[in-house]
Amino acid sequence: MSRIETDMSDITNPTPTIDQLLAIEACREAARRYSYGVDRLDGDVMKSAYWPDGTDDHGVFVGNAWEFCDRVVSSHGVWAWTMHTIFNHRVEIDPDGEHARGEMLNIAYLSHADERRLSTWYGRYLDTYERRGDEWRIMHRVCVHHEDVTELVPDSMGIDSSKFRQAGFDRPANGRPIGP
Repeated sequence: MSRIETDMSDITNPTPTIDQLLAIEACREAARRYSYGVDRLDGDVMKSAYWPDGTDDHGVFVGNAWEFCDRVVSSHGVWAWTMHTIFNHRVEIDPDGEHARGEMLNIAYLSHADERRLSTWYGRYLDTYERRGDEWRIMHRVCVHHEDVTELVPDSMGIDSSKFRQAGFDRPANGRPIGP
């Protein structure tokens, strides 16, 4: 029987153990640190998502993940702000309990600094994770492209947005703690 013809009763989804749930959450936290770090232009936070010998395949860059983080921080300063969102993050822990695989959807919003234009990236991250001691990090990431668009942004909502802190006030973060 081919994978397409697999009887749905053949697919199992056993309840994860507490240790597996903790591992899954640790892998998700590593992925969140990457997104937070890139948006705050904080290379140290980005690097904390990857093992020093980890790799990243972002199409335009394939190589050491920490070198990729340095490249992203230096290149993303051209944007007024960015917002890298991740969701539908599925993580499967390997039977050895030391390795895992994950896949999540990604939408990145990049606001142009020079005009009211927004570039949007739609894709996925395919990750392999590794546990060393009590810590999980990304060992290898592949960025998959689905679509990208750039569009002019119409007038604002009509609220007095000058009363709010503006998006770039804490960018780069330079180690600033999370929160107010």
